[in-house]
Amino acid sequence: MKKTRSSISKLKYFNVIVFLIGVSSFQFAAAQSLEGYSWETLETNGDPVARHEAAFIEVENKFYLMGGRRIQDVSIFNPKTNTWTSGAKPPIEIHHFQGVTFKGNIYAIGAHTGEYPHEIPLKQAYVYNPKKDSWSTGFNMPEGRVRASTTANIYKDKLYIACGIIDGHWDGHVKWFDVYDFKTDKWTKLPDAPRFRDHATSVICNDKLYLLGGRVSSGKIKKVFELTVPEVDVYDFKTGKWSTLDKPVPTQRAGCTSICIGDKILFAGGESITQKTAHNEVECLDTKTGDWSTSPNLITGRHGTQLIWHKNQLYIASGCGQKGGRPELITIEKFSK
Repeated sequence: MKKTRSSISKLKYFNVIVFLIGVSSFQFAAAQSLEGYSWETLETNGDPVARHEAAFIEVENKFYLMGGRRIQDVSIFNPKTNTWTSGAKPPIEIHHFQGVTFKGNIYAIGAHTGEYPHEIPLKQAYVYNPKKDSWSTGFNMPEGRVRASTTANIYKDKLYIACGIIDGHWDGHVKWFDVYDFKTDKWTKLPDAPRFRDHATSVICNDKLYLLGGRVSSGKIKKVFELTVPEVDVYDFKTGKWSTLDKPVPTQRAGCTSICIGDKILFAGGESITQKTAHNEVECLDTKTGDWSTSPNLITGRHGTQLIWHKNQLYIASGCGQKGGRPELITIEKFSK
């Protein structure tokens, strides 16, 4: 039978709907299926360089552990073989940043360099090219708004950085929120976040940016670890406005990490004044209801690293096992069925 234009259009429309339902169902299934997961410490071929206040990022099925205090090799993990190899060192010390990827490159933006407690915010981005195993300098930070220990996320080909601190762990807290357009090479100032925070984490989930955890590091008044931030602040990209969730994070901490899976956000790791050992809690925010629940704890508490969601499995590596800067870890954990 010959198909009319009308029937073809209806068929295309039906296929699109089926596809979208399939994507949504997959995301829902992925989020719900975590109930049967557990953590394990992987046996690996080789070890990464021990570090913290670093990035842990996936590019084309390999994981890149980079930055942290001191100038160190990039550590590259192949999850197929559980093997660590080494990559190029950055040109300078880069730490306290939330790594992001864009078009195959990894960006370190809103980072510190130098020693505690007066670390210096870097005035430009540093870019690692995994294919070439090479570093280069990138665009400048927004004029007059240079700070570090920010959060960073990519949304629709633009880079968003929030909050941070100007003077290491000492003073100069800011609520600034800025967006960088890769196409125009320009920064735009956006509405300030509702509150100050550094050592925080942010994640984009369903067209909204969630700011979680962190603290107001205040060495000047001898309160570096004490002033943790409980509130979850949310920026809606559709309305261009900030709001604050009714329910704060269950466990206050800084140096934490987060990731979005379906409609859920996992919030993990960190450090606080309440304990010497780094936090191993993994807490789950349902973005649809605003409710929190608990997930299985990390085997080893750690702070100053990131989570990776890869082929329905969650990974975390390195970081620091206690409040402060020691001991730096070399273990990698996987959360799977």
